[in-house]
Amino acid sequence: MERIEKTFKQLRENGQTGFVPFSIAGYPDAKRSLETFLQLAHSGGDVLEFGFPFSDPVADGPVIQKAATGAIRNGMTMDRALDMIVEIRRSTDIPIIFFSYFNPIHKYGTERFVARAKECGLDGVLVVDLPMEEAGWLKPLTDKAGLAWIYLATPTTPVKRIQAMDEDGSGFLYYVSVTGVTGARHALPSDLAATCGDIRKICRLPLAVGFGVSNAQQAAWLKPHVDGVVVGSAIISRVANGCTPDDLGVWTSEIKESLA
Repeated sequence: MERIEKTFKQLRENGQTGFVPFSIAGYPDAKRSLETFLQLAHSGGDVLEFGFPFSDPVADGPVIQKAATGAIRNGMTMDRALDMIVEIRRSTDIPIIFFSYFNPIHKYGTERFVARAKECGLDGVLVVDLPMEEAGWLKPLTDKAGLAWIYLATPTTPVKRIQAMDEDGSGFLYYVSVTGVTGARHALPSDLAATCGDIRKICRLPLAVGFGVSNAQQAAWLKPHVDGVVVGSAIISRVANGCTPDDLGVWTSEIKESLA
């Protein structure tokens, strides 16, 4: 958790907005997914969002769904994913967030998962389908281990609930840009920047926005209004189309530059 807090504090002091790249462990295969994560960490990423594949990712659009299905078919397991985090941690001190649904964690064992997560060098977790009312299944364990608990807020989330998430959560607050699933979009909602600015004023935690951000121009537009920008589907689409790690690094560096 301390790495996340330190990163956002330093970004704010430098007048920068954080770049939070996302990819799926095991896609298109274990070797190339590790190469992708390492490239994202070394080509501008400020916080790395490490996605664990799940068979029913209800919050995700077709690009991430396809990648998750491919990763599962490739044999990605929780142990292999956590071992991958060990490999990433050997070459970078970047904060790493474990993005998952609760079913795989529950099946693996909550205490076992948290113990290994801490051991592997994870900094926080984002469990998409555990709202505040259900967080008790896992959050007491992550709190005790010093792992950040990151909540998701959406355009339909009432202000009072966002404030409650801000008080109960840690690391940062993740704001979903649209009422829908993940996926790169040609245009973001016209009122998104203003909405994020308003939310940011009432929250103590840094605010990161995701779901739909797909290029440097969109990131630059959001920069004055948020503390972090999450890019996922656009990255996975490039990996799916055969983009090399070096070419991916050039593209993500452009996004990072737009936030600097």
